[in-house]
Amino acid sequence: MTTATPARTTATPTPWAAVLRAETRLFLREPGGLFWILVFPSALLTILGLIPSFRDPDDALGGRRVIDLYVPVSVLLAMIMAGIGAMPPILTGYRERGILRRMSTTPVPPSALLTAQIALHGAAALGSAALVMTVGRAVFGVRLPGQPFGYVLALLLATASVLGLGALLCALSRTTKASSAIGTVANLVMMFTAGVWIPVQTMPETLRRIVEVTPFGAASQALDRAASGGWPGWVQLGVMALWAAVVTGLATRLFRWE
Repeated sequence: MTTATPARTTATPTPWAAVLRAETRLFLREPGGLFWILVFPSALLTILGLIPSFRDPDDALGGRRVIDLYVPVSVLLAMIMAGIGAMPPILTGYRERGILRRMSTTPVPPSALLTAQIALHGAAALGSAALVMTVGRAVFGVRLPGQPFGYVLALLLATASVLGLGALLCALSRTTKASSAIGTVANLVMMFTAGVWIPVQTMPETLRRIVEVTPFGAASQALDRAASGGWPGWVQLGVMALWAAVVTGLATRLFRWE
């Protein structure tokens, strides 16, 4: 007498996992986006580090070097490239081509796509931050953060701010062209407040106080303080948390799938 062997069942991935897997494959196939997020910030830091005067201690900076200031700036640049430069055109393109509308007729919610994009670009930004710190340490002898817990907290708040801003940009842009145009302006503003052209610490006092109420101006100060061994200022942390909450709330309220 023979007994039937039950057929083996294979685990079926959840819709959210399937979307994340598919979006990850698409994300890795875009060399342009990967370059600007993962490579460009470290490359810029390397180029700046080759300037001899940037490697000399400066009394006006408390004995620190200019290249020491540009490590947190390059970290923020990676976040700007991910949250403002890369993510909005992708999501706006999905909506413009009707992909989100078609997804609404399937068991997969459109929010799974948004969540996957936020997770991927957030992870890429944090990975680029780690690469920047590695290059700064290995090539130019930049010290690792003296207050690692405060540094990580500031990083997470900065990431939340930029992803919220990116989502808000998606909500306000109805077409890919509009997203690119608004994103270009936003990129320039965010780069300035992050200190890409002039480190926030070297700005005139009045300008620095204005910049510090922006998410990346506050993030630059918080990361610099944590890198020096101090706990990030609660004012800077509060500014980033407030920005993250406000822009995320607005993006949630204004975002349309069609």
